Amino acid sequence: MLRELGEKNVSIPLTQKIWDMNWGFILLICATASVGFLMLYSAASGNLEPWASRQMMRFGTGLVLMFVVALVDIRIWLNLAYPLYAVALLMLGAVEIMGVVGMGARRWVEIGPIQLQPSEIMKITLIMAIARYFHNIGLEDVRKIRWLIPPLLLVAAPVALVLRQPDLGTALLLIAGAGIVFFVAGVSLWMFAAVVGIAVPAIFFGYQFLHEYQQKRILTFLNPENDPLGAGYHILQSKIALGSGGVFGKGLLQGTQSHLNYLPEMRTDFIFSMLAEEFGMIGGLLLFALYVLLIAYGYAIAYRSRNHFGKLLAIGMAGVFFLYIFINVAMVMGLVPVVGVPLPLISYGGTAMLTLLVSFGLIMSVYLHRDVDIPGKR
Repeated sequence: MLRELGEKNVSIPLTQKIWDMNWGFILLICATASVGFLMLYSAASGNLEPWASRQMMRFGTGLVLMFVVALVDIRIWLNLAYPLYAVALLMLGAVEIMGVVGMGARRWVEIGPIQLQPSEIMKITLIMAIARYFHNIGLEDVRKIRWLIPPLLLVAAPVALVLRQPDLGTALLLIAGAGIVFFVAGVSLWMFAAVVGIAVPAIFFGYQFLHEYQQKRILTFLNPENDPLGAGYHILQSKIALGSGGVFGKGLLQGTQSHLNYLPEMRTDFIFSMLAEEFGMIGGLLLFALYVLLIAYGYAIAYRSRNHFGKLLAIGMAGVFFLYIFINVAMVMGLVPVVGVPLPLISYGGTAMLTLLVSFGLIMSVYLHRDVDIPGKR
């Protein structure tokens, strides 16, 4: 039915969309989020309050939002890509003027009783805007430098604003997420090599302009034992928790690093360390299996899409999801500097949870409208 309607390029009935939802994908999302609820229950020493119950409510709200986003026609999201990007950019600009300061950084804005982090919203709208741009140009144009200037400006504007907050981790995520879409769109490899060639010396030059705490994070990453009770405390305690869990873990609520308050930020950035301590290597691998299946669904949906916008959108969203996982896990293992990136669907947080579920909704929208033909230059 969906194929026939797509080929005729007509709107798909709402009841048909609900019937054809990818319920396997939705079940995986719920299963992964349930692992997060369990860990937040453990972080509160066996209580749903204050974190697990709030996270459940946010997930429920986000799940409804995900369904709404999924049911919207993919052609509407194509038309809204640039306006939504502009709104997110204005919100990032508003952070400079009226942003709320927290933990030494200005990253949030208050809209009535709601506190939002615009940089999280930008992770979605940036992918949408770049996907729309590449949908509208031919493959031969993608390989020409002059056609890459507009999407590069789309990336540079939010990255500059995010760096001013300052939030180096999110800025790098924006660049990496955009890079995935650039690669899939067909940008030549030599252009990526040129960017890397410019970026490496720029990083060494730009080190002197980093904030003191950012420089300390890099130095701590290189040698955490140099300040075991100060800057290196987080990562050293995280490594102890990871190692002490062994193969099968100590059991739920039995983690000594977390429940004796040695492990900091265990409900947010370092929640994977608590999971590994309580459920061991087996628990960590089972979580990775859920993540791999979710990413595989995203890429399979992208591959199945007949329209180029949907393909780029699904791959971009799945790619950002992978980057979240990779950076957080690498961070708690001491493989990359601590940058404050949450573990998706597991870490406690409001805006990150909602925006992640919206991104899943967009992937689902691509799936439901996979046979819709959207005219482009491909």
